[in-house]
Amino acid sequence: MRMYQVDAFTDRLFAGNPAAVLILDNWLPDRLMLAITQENNLAETAFVKARPDGAWDLRWFAPEHEVDFCGHATLATAHILLTNGNATTPLVFHTRVGELRVLRSQGGYQLDLPRLSPEIIETLPQEIEGVFAAPPVRIFRNFENIFADLGSADAVRSFIPDLTAIARMGSVGLVVTGQEAEGATAHFVSRYFAPGAGIPEDPVTGSIHATLVPYWAERLGRKKLMAHQASARGGWLGCELTDDRVLLEGNAVTFMEATIVLPDSA
Repeated sequence: MRMYQVDAFTDRLFAGNPAAVLILDNWLPDRLMLAITQENNLAETAFVKARPDGAWDLRWFAPEHEVDFCGHATLATAHILLTNGNATTPLVFHTRVGELRVLRSQGGYQLDLPRLSPEIIETLPQEIEGVFAAPPVRIFRNFENIFADLGSADAVRSFIPDLTAIARMGSVGLVVTGQEAEGATAHFVSRYFAPGAGIPEDPVTGSIHATLVPYWAERLGRKKLMAHQASARGGWLGCELTDDRVLLEGNAVTFMEATIVLPDSA
């Protein structure tokens, strides 16, 4: 079986966020898809299958479990379908969070994601009450993550995560974000930690921007933004907010094409 590895949200190798992609004729057993993901030891492995209507069914697995939403592995999947297959844009993916679309764009690809507006909360979950040196400026959440605005990009870059405490939230991840300095290339930066899903720090995360973009669009009074995920590998995302969608622009580069050997029992 063919498998691909792609660096997403970057135009060069060894940057952005790596994801594995497998194009299937039929779904494999869930336990086998999870085992493949654990063997890959990447944040996500994407499994995609063609539908009779020309669209695609797409699922994502992290090392600990299947996930509900993953942007960078969607971008990686689109890149492989368009460069190694006969697919054409727009690509339509049916997923747990609804319909996602991918188009070619000047910057590589445009992801069309659902807008997940931030839900402001007053207090941090008990599990992570002590992880910040100073109280966040604002705390908010969506259906799968807690977000903390630390007030500045420098605070985000210098944040030292207590991964043991964050892991106590289980599958819920923690996003820290802050406004970039005046005149910088990005408008805001972020980092993402999901140790409960087997992801200590994710290099570049498309899905969190479905909530970060509406948050920062309101805070900064603009619909178009440039985002930087300030991980060690780092990544850049062009962002645009519409009434009910978030558009992300980024590139992707294929790192590896491999043949994997599955057990006979599969």
